[in-house]
Amino acid sequence: MSSITHLLFHPLSNAIMTILTGVTTIYWIITFVAGDLFGDSGVDSDLPGHGADIDTDVDADGDDVSADKSVFQKALEFVNIGKVPFMVVYSVFKFLAWIITLTSSVFLGLADWGWKSVVILIPVFFVTYIITRYATKPLIKVYDAMGYNGEEPQELLGRTAKMRSTISGDKIGAAELKIQNDIIRINVRSKTGVVIHYDADVMIAGESADKKFYLVVPDINLSNIV
Repeated sequence: MSSITHLLFHPLSNAIMTILTGVTTIYWIITFVAGDLFGDSGVDSDLPGHGADIDTDVDADGDDVSADKSVFQKALEFVNIGKVPFMVVYSVFKFLAWIITLTSSVFLGLADWGWKSVVILIPVFFVTYIITRYATKPLIKVYDAMGYNGEEPQELLGRTAKMRSTISGDKIGAAELKIQNDIIRINVRSKTGVVIHYDADVMIAGESADKKFYLVVPDINLSNIV
């Protein structure tokens, strides 16, 4: 028993991963007791729906919005985040990294490295990142059967947003809306092609076939009809 404990906490790289894995285990125990084991685990606020991009580049002059995904978004998608809840993927990543770290410490004799053993975590994390993509693939079908699709894009339909650029015709611009405490910026295009000016209120009325932007129409309310 003492040899197992020694392995879990020596050298420093093992101790770090053991503590991190232990924290994750406590999280899942609490989640299980709370009855939300298969919940989204807060993924909605971290992963905007299709056509949404908090980092979308738009200036006040109404230049076109880039629909390209950021490197960070692509990195998340590589390990199936969005198809599988973030905390599930994150937990799988940490568990695999923990096992690989313990194994490498035995075969590479890292106990003699002391605090320098933390250097091994760099290649361990890289290898684990690749393995996590394939380790979580079976979970995609499980969560798909449960009806999980990340933040569903249709949840934005019917919501009111504020334009952050001027659009007309086929021009794509940006709009912002607040969901709970999160400000979400989305790519938008005028559904009818009419001019919609910067700072105007719009209603999200649809989504493009390629899911890169939403279709909006001017929002009719008391403040803009009097």
